[in-house]
Amino acid sequence: MKKVKPYATIEDALKSLDNGGKFFNLLAKAKDGVINPSEIVKVGGIFDDRQRMILFLEMALLQLEQADRDTLISKLENDLQRRYRKYKPQSLRPSEVTSKGKVGSNVLISGVPVQIDSTSDFRGFLLIPIMKERTNAVSIIALREDYDVYELKAEDGDETFFIAHARGSEKLPPAKITIGGVLKEYNLTEAASSPKDKFLEVVYFLED
Repeated sequence: MKKVKPYATIEDALKSLDNGGKFFNLLAKAKDGVINPSEIVKVGGIFDDRQRMILFLEMALLQLEQADRDTLISKLENDLQRRYRKYKPQSLRPSEVTSKGKVGSNVLISGVPVQIDSTSDFRGFLLIPIMKERTNAVSIIALREDYDVYELKAEDGDETFFIAHARGSEKLPPAKITIGGVLKEYNLTEAASSPKDKFLEVVYFLED
């Protein structure tokens, strides 16, 4: 999980993103008017994960006017523009994520996170595929073993949605923030056939 500082102007965004990439990248040149993945990696610190790369980019551009955002997206190399269209996150209210959010997709939601410390307030389980004696098997663990779990509350209402990030990461601030993450599922009980519900795995956040 990483905090994102959005660009204030398109000039700032272009200066930062059209950067030539790492020194060993021979395909990108600074200020050539084309932004390729290595240049976003240099800024966002993402390695070989196009979905998270697009999530970072979208959050970094959130404060720009739509026309400026469109201009910058037009400067992405062709394959990266296709990736942008594929992984562009949905912006949803906490109350909309369950009904409108697509599992595996990028999602943006805003609210105030409240960490859940009691197991009685949240019980969820993850099914982890494993190999056991050369056959496929499933290990079931409590989601809270791997994640810190929060209830994200809408600032202007009673709507809530569960979000989580890997244990050991920086704690989320108890103030209104925008979360960017990947929508996933958890089981409601330890049974493999258990009903499922959704949660958002936090990848980035920015303070509003």
